Amino acid sequence: MKKIVVTGGSGKLGVWVIKDLLEHGYEVLNVDSKVPKENICDTVYADLRNLGEAYGVLQGADAVLHLAAIPVAFLYPNEVTFQNNVMATYNILEAAAGLGIQKAVLASSETAYGIGFAKELHAPVYVPLDEEHPCLPEDPYGLSKVVSENIAEAIHRRTGMQILCLRFGYIHTPEMFKNYPEFNKDPWQRVRNLWNYIDVRDAASACRLGLETDSLGCLALNIVADETCMDLKSLDLMTAVFPEVKDYRGPLDGYTGIISNKKAKQLLNWKPVHSWRDNIKEFV
Repeated sequence: MKKIVVTGGSGKLGVWVIKDLLEHGYEVLNVDSKVPKENICDTVYADLRNLGEAYGVLQGADAVLHLAAIPVAFLYPNEVTFQNNVMATYNILEAAAGLGIQKAVLASSETAYGIGFAKELHAPVYVPLDEEHPCLPEDPYGLSKVVSENIAEAIHRRTGMQILCLRFGYIHTPEMFKNYPEFNKDPWQRVRNLWNYIDVRDAASACRLGLETDSLGCLALNIVADETCMDLKSLDLMTAVFPEVKDYRGPLDGYTGIISNKKAKQLLNWKPVHSWRDNIKEFV
């Protein structure tokens, strides 16, 4: 496996994914509708809602990392977000299947669980929240991620392609950590994300390892830090905001993350190494 196509490589996560792949000796092609801020690899501009263009950009690729999407709910009209994200995913996987590509990694999201953009805040069914937790989105973005994961399962059934759907937490670039002392002692801050985060460098390494690991079939994996983004202990956070949750399926010792990354660590031999506690030292 040598040539990797990264869709959405001009975005917040994409540029770090490309850097990580280049550092590990891969040939990378960025596919995006936007000009990258850094010219670190070749870029092709394409509209992935068009199946023909998806075929075109994947010619000669050994694998694809599909990150391109409208990245949040309510930025566009609901139908635009849903149609863009679902059709781009379908076309990329359909074209990859037609071209005989055997590995793909998709950017899914923890918003698939339905808490992040719900009209009314609701509690998780149980914690730590793992990949078996019900996905109950109300919004077009979270729904588009669930549908995209279903598309992945269908393509895998038909072709045997390995497709990993990485449910990323709240992705942080290093400069974003400067805001931490201002919010992370209030349990009602970042509650919609269940206080999770993931450093963009750790997210990028998970993408690469998802391509390098074999025989995984089609899976969804949570990609979040080991700890919450808060300077309050996890049990205190849950007691303050979600006292109705009684189903604890594992310990929440100290600052342990409310969303579990155990499966990704086991299957990908991946471990997040960048902590907000280390990053904020640069800013305080």
